[in-house]
Amino acid sequence: MLKSVHLFGCSSGFVSNLLKPNSIVGFSLTSISSKRLSASSSLSCSSSILSCSSSASLFLAPRTGSFKAFCGSTCSEANQEGTSSSPLSMSESPPPSSSTVVHSSSLMQEKIRNIRFCQWCGGQTKHGIPDGEEKLRAICTVCGRITYQNPKMVVGCLIHHENKVLLCRRKIEPSYGLWTLPAGYLEIGESAADGAIRETLEEANAEVEVTSPFAQLDIPLIGQTYIIFVGKLKKPHFSPGPESLECRLFPLDDIPFDSLAFSSMLVTLRLREHEERKQAIQKGKHRPKEAKKASKT
Repeated sequence: MLKSVHLFGCSSGFVSNLLKPNSIVGFSLTSISSKRLSASSSLSCSSSILSCSSSASLFLAPRTGSFKAFCGSTCSEANQEGTSSSPLSMSESPPPSSSTVVHSSSLMQEKIRNIRFCQWCGGQTKHGIPDGEEKLRAICTVCGRITYQNPKMVVGCLIHHENKVLLCRRKIEPSYGLWTLPAGYLEIGESAADGAIRETLEEANAEVEVTSPFAQLDIPLIGQTYIIFVGKLKKPHFSPGPESLECRLFPLDDIPFDSLAFSSMLVTLRLREHEERKQAIQKGKHRPKEAKKASKT
């Protein structure tokens, strides 16, 4: 389940207006202001934590109002590692409890116990808690090395072009046929921004420039952290890569929220949608539906 979201480059006022008290399990949100990225500059951020125990059905729920039907396909990030978490609907998610922590701990212990051989020398492992540590580990009985399991880093791009967002329809499992932002696992030897650029090229044959970080999403239960960057096309050309059935630019109002591949993509796009609408309201370019109806009458 999604546990925390970190927003980059958003005002705390935007975040405060976006969040509404709710009983969604274990969700926190951090607003982070940052400078624009350049090829030679490093990211400089300062963070302030906001509303650490609440979520917002406002941006999580699809337009149909039913997150439950959607969650079956979006909460399958874990399938990338061969395990899955039980999908929770917005209405059924309980408040944080010890049972959630125990469930997560049990999954981690099960993964550790499945490590039977050393990744360095191939020797058989034993399972125990090393001196000075608190968690169960796989320890090699031959060379004595400890195997640590670390989270996977997923990076991707939120590409804007002519007020539209670039999405790819997946040609691979999990979530075959569903839409997603171009994203994938970070590789050794590359920065997060470089990885996002590479993934966009692989999935959409699009050359992009990363302009700023947008959001970080943590899903501890399945050991994944997402970093999504805002980017722009260097050239107005894109086409499906080997892992995509098709690529398409969607206006924010036409994004297929009911057919997105992962919950992380849903949250990212909902956040972007609300950010854009907030900015439009501030600039006087957007009127609420009630005002439009009143003007027609």
